[in-house]
Amino acid sequence: MTTDVNAPHVLEVEDLRTVFHTPRGDVHAVDGVSFSLAAGETLGLVGESGSGKSVLGRTVMGLVASGPRTTVTGRVRIGGRDVHALKPAERRRLWGPEVAMVFQDPMTSLNPVKRVGTHLTETLRRHLGCSRTEATERAVDLLRQVGIPEPARRMGQYPHELSGGMRQRVVIAIALACDPRLLIADEPTTALDVTVQKQILDLLASLVAERTMAMVLVSHDLGAVAGRTDRVQVMYAGRTVESGPTRPVFDVPAHPYTDALLASIPRLDNPPHTLLRTIEGNPPDMARPPAGCRFGPRCAFVTDQCREAQPEAAVVPGGRAVACHHPLSRSILEGAGDGR
Repeated sequence: MTTDVNAPHVLEVEDLRTVFHTPRGDVHAVDGVSFSLAAGETLGLVGESGSGKSVLGRTVMGLVASGPRTTVTGRVRIGGRDVHALKPAERRRLWGPEVAMVFQDPMTSLNPVKRVGTHLTETLRRHLGCSRTEATERAVDLLRQVGIPEPARRMGQYPHELSGGMRQRVVIAIALACDPRLLIADEPTTALDVTVQKQILDLLASLVAERTMAMVLVSHDLGAVAGRTDRVQVMYAGRTVESGPTRPVFDVPAHPYTDALLASIPRLDNPPHTLLRTIEGNPPDMARPPAGCRFGPRCAFVTDQCREAQPEAAVVPGGRAVACHHPLSRSILEGAGDGR
């Protein structure tokens, strides 16, 4: 994948924080995350369940806003517009033409009492002002583009009449209906078999290339992210622990958490019955996170410094950043292994 480094940023996220106020205390689900994304570029957000990936995606989208039980601070710009400074009606006008989201469970994100065609034509008529005939023709073409056979017949079917892979393709078609500049794909292959997973991921990659969209691919599957993203952001307990170009980060991980995630992936060259490496312990209670490095209680290299002070991200040549007091490779912090 190649990206024009001079392309304007479609998405800019600055010090984004999402805090849920609960009876047990404040939960900092997203805690000071920053990144930017250019047209035609794909960013992978990876980490264990509960690391804040989905909340980050929804906050960027504007689906999580400040209220009595939630506080959102920081800045999210999509196409130069501050999403959280917009009025609700203005924010809704962004959804579709500017930014769209592929949700991880198509069975619950699709209305079970509406036909597939209605899901698509409603979006087209509301945002693009298409006539009923134009919306129907475009909807059929969208279903064809995402690889659904007999698209005209599928228009009259309900979500429960389709397979999981087809439902996910319908969700993708809805997201692409208004030609958004930014697509957020939140675990788009959840509960699909491996063959369909590959088809969906290949489809998304081809659509990004054809439409020069920016895409945020949220996943806990490092294999899915490895060959389909330009950059990767590794999250743990609401924070970014490592980020940079995908290949260098995966080839020479600097943060112990990134290294542990990669080590837990099954390898074809391992002998039979080889035990998988696991990360000992559990993710922290986000209502009562540890005082220092949040990965410290599970890290094999933890020191008193880690227990007392939260590490700041060290930015190094090649676009890499590592938030660790004791990175695995000092050469990375000195500019080597940066993918140049």
